[in-house]
Amino acid sequence: MRGYAQLTQEERYKFHALRKAGHTQKEIAETLGRSPSTISRELRRNKGLKGSSS
Repeated sequence: MRGYAQLTQEERYKFHALRKAGHTQKEIAETLGRSPSTISRELRRNKGLKGSSS
């Protein structure tokens, strides 16, 4: 089983652009080649921070 690795800075930029464009967690995960659970953790971790789209 592979351990959890946080998103890279480049992936975070893409992640935020995709969220702002209205993509779902599943679509973002597929685009970034990451697990949907990784995307979910990133959303929870960054909820409420400046620039995030909740």
